[in-house]
Amino acid sequence: MDPAAGPVGVALLTMGEPESQALVRPFLRQLLSDREMVLFPLPALQPAFAWLVSTFASGRLRGALARIGGGSPLVRLTTRQAEAMEAALRPDGDFKVYPVMRYGRPSAENAVRKMRDDGVRRVLALPLYPQYCAATTGSSLKDLAAAMGRHGLSVPVAEARSWPDHPGYVSALCGLVSKTLDRKPEGPCHLLFCGHGIPMSFAASADPYPAEIDRTVAAVRRAFPSLPASLAWQGRTGRGRWLEPYAFDEVGRLGSEGLLTLVVVPVSFVSDHSETLFELDIELKEKAEASGIKTYLRVPALNDAPAFVAALRDIALKALA
Repeated sequence: MDPAAGPVGVALLTMGEPESQALVRPFLRQLLSDREMVLFPLPALQPAFAWLVSTFASGRLRGALARIGGGSPLVRLTTRQAEAMEAALRPDGDFKVYPVMRYGRPSAENAVRKMRDDGVRRVLALPLYPQYCAATTGSSLKDLAAAMGRHGLSVPVAEARSWPDHPGYVSALCGLVSKTLDRKPEGPCHLLFCGHGIPMSFAASADPYPAEIDRTVAAVRRAFPSLPASLAWQGRTGRGRWLEPYAFDEVGRLGSEGLLTLVVVPVSFVSDHSETLFELDIELKEKAEASGIKTYLRVPALNDAPAFVAALRDIALKALA
């Protein structure tokens, strides 16, 4: 694809999260209805399951959002990423960049309508999940394709399916790790890479996600070879077995071994939302303190950092080449 022949529509695909308490129920209902995300054993009953859980078991997400100001900043941050990326791509051709939430708004429907109105002639689907997972990347790509079909947007589509060790992405992440390490006290520390967990049943189905997380972790670790590090998983829901070790267990283990300084590196997320601002900044920090860890630092999400926007530009241009 020649980006000079545009206009090219770049869809920045991400999960979405409620911007207010009022949006929690519809968000959860939509998420739990998605069989790429939740494989309910009785497909015909999945809509009823989604309604029940979103109606009567939304307390945890509501509570998390209440602790971080009442709503998630994810939509706002993704919009800023889209605006910054569009500006970065301006010298390269006619590009329009659209934030797309898999659950909530702006949805794929919203984005495709805008693309059609803007006269987009080609589309690049660029997931903001660095590592491919069927439940996230796969679902978002299918959602975008379905919306294009419904609205008759029949144009060529390129995909940047994953970029777990893209040099620009890794460099941007390492820059934030380095700045965070500058804040730590003298003495030993441990890097704890946190990935979002998935059920073991997903991992056993040849999903590339765990291996791609390993690629990201390995790339970052090469920049800090003298620091001890480990990988743990957050975000487990339900009673089933997920990827292990769980982040809470790993922090407890490190504390029991006398660790005093912990630096947490989120590797599944490029934008702040409840899983960084609540799960890591509040819950995991409290676990660390209770385990005897004196200094707990979390590496910021990339958000719209210029180095990350430059990486997204490079990823986009290579996917369109």
